[in-house]
Amino acid sequence: MATVSFKEKIKGVGGHASYEAKARILREQLEAKIPASLRLPLAILEDPPLNVTHIPETCGLLTPKELAITELDATAVCQKIAVGELTAVDAVTAFGKRAAIAHQLTACLIDFFLDEGIKQAQQLDEYFRKEGKVIGPLHGLPISIKGMLPVKGTVGSAGFLMNTETATEDCDMTRILRSLGAVFYVKTNQPQTLMHLESRSTYGRVLNPYNTDLTAGGSSGGESALVAMKGSCIGVGTDGGGSIRAPSAHCGIYGFRPSCRTTPLHGVLWYQPGQDGFYSSVGPMCRSARDMRLFLEAVLGANPALLDPDVLPVPLKVPDLTKRKLRVGIMMHDGVVMPHPPIIRALKWAKAKLEVSSEVEVVDYTPYDHDRGYSIVRELYYEDGGATVRRILKESGEETLPLTEWVISPPHVRDHDASEVWKLRDERDKYRREYSDHWWSQNVDVVLCPPFPGTASRHDTAKYWGYTAIWNLLDYPGTAFPSGFIADPAIDIYEEPPSPMSAADEYNLSLYDATKFKGAPASLQIVGRIYNDGLVLAAQEVVERILKS
Repeated sequence: MATVSFKEKIKGVGGHASYEAKARILREQLEAKIPASLRLPLAILEDPPLNVTHIPETCGLLTPKELAITELDATAVCQKIAVGELTAVDAVTAFGKRAAIAHQLTACLIDFFLDEGIKQAQQLDEYFRKEGKVIGPLHGLPISIKGMLPVKGTVGSAGFLMNTETATEDCDMTRILRSLGAVFYVKTNQPQTLMHLESRSTYGRVLNPYNTDLTAGGSSGGESALVAMKGSCIGVGTDGGGSIRAPSAHCGIYGFRPSCRTTPLHGVLWYQPGQDGFYSSVGPMCRSARDMRLFLEAVLGANPALLDPDVLPVPLKVPDLTKRKLRVGIMMHDGVVMPHPPIIRALKWAKAKLEVSSEVEVVDYTPYDHDRGYSIVRELYYEDGGATVRRILKESGEETLPLTEWVISPPHVRDHDASEVWKLRDERDKYRREYSDHWWSQNVDVVLCPPFPGTASRHDTAKYWGYTAIWNLLDYPGTAFPSGFIADPAIDIYEEPPSPMSAADEYNLSLYDATKFKGAPASLQIVGRIYNDGLVLAAQEVVERILKS
């Protein structure tokens, strides 16, 4: 197979001449915002290594002080700013400069506005100097924002060139974050349609920093790549089918999908307004478990239900698990698709570690008809048979990407009249009730399972979302987090050819070549019942502590 050049690998979505003319302008506008002082040498960009994570540290464009700041997680940044050990200006400058470097290697951004971020940070520093206190729990914290979440005066998109626009106001989530003291400096890349577990748009294809032959995931792939490159210590993603957890897993970072309607969605860009067969939720993507809690406590503590009438006033209650044993169900696979060897190795190791711990009780978790549930949620995504997507692409002249054609095509996708929509919602609700009864019968607090049927996938191949989308259908909150393992071709091999459980499993099996996934992080996922977000946070902390012991 011919080697694909880096320039070709990172290339954005193409289209007809009229589309290309508009796309070129957008790309050039973004390119012009990256300062010359932060541009990598052509020698690096023409042929970078597969693993580009070390380049920000070795390229000479960041000072030792800036490198030290970008090693901090969000909690540490907030702590240091609150006691006067770090200024908001120094924080956003360091992360902004590193973000510019990360973008050149991974195509993770759609807008870069560090100067605006510095102005915001200066105001916060001035407040701190005068008042001797912080304005809120996120005072001075640089936060990267996914492209579909409007930030006033910056570029945003609902997944196509045709709906790319400059925001005239903040959405509710960014308004709340701003009120808590957050500083904005970049918007991040996402895929055509917003419904791929890969991220390729007009601006480019987001590459996995640990192996650029692999995807950073989607649809919050710009966030995952940026956080993994330490161009952000915490970012905001959305998740309607795995779009926080899959990219977080692929890039070895932490991501949390809250129960729907607990975090605000009002004002977020979307091209199927009024479609409520499924909900997305907004959550953090970050570098530590404690950062997930920091974000959720701050946002929910601001009582977003007062601003967004669709938000339910559900408080975050994180239980004290030192007073009782946590009961963890282990789901090695979902009965539909067997994960690739690196994920099985990580899960088996995790199970063995947990089984000898006095803090948890481990049981085998039996999945309930996940193939049926996955079919239902796939049908819910496009109840118009994909007609809206096809119309947008046709009108703008934007090419239809392979994963777009896949996600809007039969057998899962077809047009529905009103009675058929009702019937589909009824099937959804019946499945949710059956699954709830099944969960109780398993007697578990949380389930530890794969976040994806492998590590990060090869480009244009992510065609099974069952390990995340099933929990979206049920609206069970979940978190993806790194196991600490990486794919190793020497040991992550099949001892004997497996027998496929399904057509999807056969496809997933055909994708596996151990040498192609070298260096990819192997991550895990923990899920709990709806509105048990605090329990999931607490369980993840317990499980991770045991695994690291």
